[in-house]
Amino acid sequence: MLLSLISCSLMISPNWLFELFTLTAYTHYYNPLFVFVPCAGAGGWSPLVSDRYQWLEVDLGRRTQITAVATQGRYGSSDWLTAYLLMFSDTGHNWRQHRQEDSLGAFPGNSNADTVVQYKLEQPVIARFLRLIPLDWNPSGRIGLRLEIYGCRYTSSVASFDGSRSSLVYRLSVRASWTVMETISLKFKTLKNSGTLLHAEGQRDHSLTLVLEKGKLLLYHLQGVSSSSGGQLLVSLGSLLDDQHWHHVKLERLSTHLNLTVDKNTLQVQIPADLIKPSQPLQSMNIHVSQSFLSLSLPSSCSQGNVTFSCAEPVSVAVTFTDSHSFLQLPGLTSWSTGLVSVMLQFRTWNKGGLLLTFGLPQQDGTVFLYLSQARLRLQISSGLNDGQWHYVELSFKNDHLSITVDKDEGATAHISISVPLTSDSQLFFGGKNTFTEIAQKCKNPFNTFQGCMRLLNLDDQTVDLIKVQQRLLGNYSHLQIDMCGIIDRCSPSHCEHGGICTQSWSTFHCNCSNSGYRGATCHSSIYEQSCEAYKHKGNMSGHYYIDVDGSGPIKPQLIYCNMTEDKTWMVIQHNNTELTRVQSSAERNQHFAYFDYSSEEEQLVAVISQSEHCEQELSYHCRKSRLSNTLEGAPFSWWVGGAGPGQSQTSWGGALTGTQQCGCSLQDSCLDPSHDCNCDADYDQWTEDSGLLTHKETLPVRSLVLGDIHRPGSEAAYRVGPLRCHGDKNFWNAAFFDKETSYLHFPTFQGELNADISFLFKTTSSSGVFLENLGIKDFIRIELSSSTEVVFSFDVGNGPLDVRVKTSLPLNDSRWHRVQAERNVKEASLRVDNFPAATHEAPTDGLMHLQLNSQLFIGTASRQKGFLGCIRSLQLNGVTLDLEKRAKITPGVLPGCPGHCSSYGSLCQNEGRCEEKANGFSCDCGQSAYTGAFCHKEVSATFKSTTSITYILKEPFELSRNSSGLPSSIYSDITLRGENISLSFSTNQSPALLLYVSSFYREYLILLINKNGEDSQIAFSLGCLLLINDCIDQNAREDLNLTSDVEFNSIKSLILGRVEEPDGLDAEMAELASLGFTGCLSGVHFNSISPLKAALLHPDSPVIVTSPLVQSSCGSSSPANTYAAETTHSLSGQPGSVDPGQPLVNTIRSDSALIGGNAILLSRNKNKSIDYKS
Repeated sequence: MLLSLISCSLMISPNWLFELFTLTAYTHYYNPLFVFVPCAGAGGWSPLVSDRYQWLEVDLGRRTQITAVATQGRYGSSDWLTAYLLMFSDTGHNWRQHRQEDSLGAFPGNSNADTVVQYKLEQPVIARFLRLIPLDWNPSGRIGLRLEIYGCRYTSSVASFDGSRSSLVYRLSVRASWTVMETISLKFKTLKNSGTLLHAEGQRDHSLTLVLEKGKLLLYHLQGVSSSSGGQLLVSLGSLLDDQHWHHVKLERLSTHLNLTVDKNTLQVQIPADLIKPSQPLQSMNIHVSQSFLSLSLPSSCSQGNVTFSCAEPVSVAVTFTDSHSFLQLPGLTSWSTGLVSVMLQFRTWNKGGLLLTFGLPQQDGTVFLYLSQARLRLQISSGLNDGQWHYVELSFKNDHLSITVDKDEGATAHISISVPLTSDSQLFFGGKNTFTEIAQKCKNPFNTFQGCMRLLNLDDQTVDLIKVQQRLLGNYSHLQIDMCGIIDRCSPSHCEHGGICTQSWSTFHCNCSNSGYRGATCHSSIYEQSCEAYKHKGNMSGHYYIDVDGSGPIKPQLIYCNMTEDKTWMVIQHNNTELTRVQSSAERNQHFAYFDYSSEEEQLVAVISQSEHCEQELSYHCRKSRLSNTLEGAPFSWWVGGAGPGQSQTSWGGALTGTQQCGCSLQDSCLDPSHDCNCDADYDQWTEDSGLLTHKETLPVRSLVLGDIHRPGSEAAYRVGPLRCHGDKNFWNAAFFDKETSYLHFPTFQGELNADISFLFKTTSSSGVFLENLGIKDFIRIELSSSTEVVFSFDVGNGPLDVRVKTSLPLNDSRWHRVQAERNVKEASLRVDNFPAATHEAPTDGLMHLQLNSQLFIGTASRQKGFLGCIRSLQLNGVTLDLEKRAKITPGVLPGCPGHCSSYGSLCQNEGRCEEKANGFSCDCGQSAYTGAFCHKEVSATFKSTTSITYILKEPFELSRNSSGLPSSIYSDITLRGENISLSFSTNQSPALLLYVSSFYREYLILLINKNGEDSQIAFSLGCLLLINDCIDQNAREDLNLTSDVEFNSIKSLILGRVEEPDGLDAEMAELASLGFTGCLSGVHFNSISPLKAALLHPDSPVIVTSPLVQSSCGSSSPANTYAAETTHSLSGQPGSVDPGQPLVNTIRSDSALIGGNAILLSRNKNKSIDYKS
């Protein structure tokens, strides 16, 4: 082995220059070599064998704060390292691997023998020993290294506690009040996983206790309790803190919050209101630690119990089983020939399964396995053994009797009778097995190999010297990390967001997002829409929906009622009292207070109001001798409080301008007394009111109401505060149009180091283009349309570029809106396009995680790549919407907004509704439809009695000799109708029954009726003397009738639903039927472009005559038309089944008990075309 140093120039001022230190180099064919060498010589370190079992160890002589390391290849050679690990230790044992980030452990090395590569440690390490382990080296050379270490002296007082009742007590000087910030900091190390670390007492028996439980730190608030057995848990942080390594703890009080920091992680918690008042500082502080050492920075103290001020650290050598090839082989003992065998060990792991111990039974030609399965030792001795804690296992063999003990007193013991003749020739395998041994060749391992740590291996009460194992002087091993426990808690801190539950194995973690409202590998992306507007444009109707106003942000989803019955989409948020509430006068009280609690939380309310275009809330005050603001001093009697947070007092009432102390009547000059600005201020002894809408968003919602003028005799008042109503989503329609491929918008650098989600909608006619990109020195993130059927999400966080691709079966350059959702987190990257299957790409287990960007974020592209041509809308990054329109207004080549939504959303308009474009979205015009509602989807229905009649009058045409321009519109009266389209839904018990009667000025008529034919009901269509009848009515199906004839229907006069008062041109039998009217439900009646039922119910100014009261009903909503029914076509022209025109329509006038209808009838007639019937 060769050993040398390059230089004494190890100092970066003002750090300490290491002039002399001890070096240990190791080659696994030789014993360790301890050399005390001055900083002299050249060449560098190069072991005789180049493999991953070599290491170079530096003893710095004392604890040192190490800030950086630098490596260089061996002088004048082709020997250098390309990757290595760094280990640190205080004792030369129990090594701890240093990681650059939360998971990345390897350091990149050199690319040649001469260049110096220096790495500054993100967090300085305090240790005495440093060990460098080569991972990879120049394939054309060998392991070669010159090393420099940078650091400075580190000194600190220490105290050691024996874990009984030993403590240090600090008496803080009494102060009148707290300072701006109070801080308690310390460092500790321990092998025990439980113990009280710190106990701080205040006044009134309030205290804070910091407790180590199962390797985690828990902060409790206690009142009247002096131990950790009670109290309120404020916060939990850290994991695996019982590893005998130093851990930094800091407790800070900042205003009303406490910050708990453990190593690099900090959590903030609200201080309980009754804990410590500003005028009541902590009076004493007790520190209790079990088997730990402390580095303290506190005032002078007194000790209690057995406290020493030195670090006599116990030596515990652990071994790490890193992968499926890891095993440790130990020889048997000569004492086993007596038949007494004992094997003890401790292990910790995250995996539910793994082989712990294997040995053969040569005489029985068998094998014994001790293994974990579903976190239980075989035979189910105990459970939950994959919790990362140390677990004690002991196997004892005596007189053909085997006993297994787990966790001693806290665990369980099982016994079995079995002959286990172990001898000194027996071999024990811990973890996996050596595949080259005879035992391995005889049997196949049926279990998962163990991944985790073991320590305190004992054979017959003799501790196994694992350092000898490392030196190849005892047993054998493979793929082990000896003298360290490399277990990592991947759930502390948890990367699972929004309440997702983290579980883990040795190499990865998983997030359970059930019931969280979020999805993805880290529960990052919301499964809900961000507004009612977004739900509407997915085709949803009015109802309660979960709204997540900030998407992947911290605000929880909330259940909100979405009212989509109007053109505008309203979000309605209720509170605890929306009813009109009466206030009686009382001489005992001067004021009445009302408080309103909303169904949404504070941050949800603020976000909804902020993102909405308009919000309003009704505020009504009914009064009788109860004034609002009429006082001699000018101060109001009554006011209300509204706005964000606690809100502010407001004196303007519904309909008035904010801050004016007026009411709505003052703006309309309609107040009862012109000398007052409110009706109630007139102080009349009669009921009046001041009501209106509050529309100033900064003053909403109304949080409380104070009514003052209620104590006089005769004073009466009532109030009503309606629900908060908001419409318009400023984020959903925020869009920009890129009219050139070189156009782009720029925004500040995207901050998405660990979690980045990007969502937007786009439409284009181009086949490719970059949607957005953000660059760093090496890292980048980009989303682009690579072809007309493919979207690519590309990024690099230091592990090399990765692409996530989604190919679609339909073109994306169809000038329709398409949705893109991309997410990248520490677990995986995913990409979704519309409703096509998502694509995912897993992140490397121990790769770099932080996305480091430094350029501006470009929407479009500023690089040489092809930019985007088209529209981008609703662009959100980590739940925050970028204001594209605002930036587009000041950017050449980009236009704010993007018209043309009907191409994407027009299909939502149903039942002949017509899509109309709007600047922000679209609306459905239902003027030509028999339906109403946001999507023309709501049936207009009414219940008819036998006396009900609706007559829709069409204007009588002038004489044919007159100017034809005077004729009424063809919408109302065609001179000659060569075709009719009739649709309606009905349900009735009546048969026969008249559904529709249409008359003309030439005594012609058209009738649609239900005819009785034996036991079946039929639909009959009569046009003059021609009668066509379809098959029997299917009560559940949609009926489409397409009829033809050579008859022209000239100059229609009126349409009648229900009873026909004056039948014109009907024979006696048909006239009798028409006079009976219709009893049942009619819905969605449409004749060509006329909707007589809708006109009668919703448009009273239409030319409609209604006899008998008519009220809109929901009777038709129970059987909506199925617009997707399958169709079969039959030719009825000239078939034997045609109806004889002379057949009587009415055999018997009667009503059946069975319900007829419950379906939709669509009938059309065309002259001189084939007759089709569709069912």
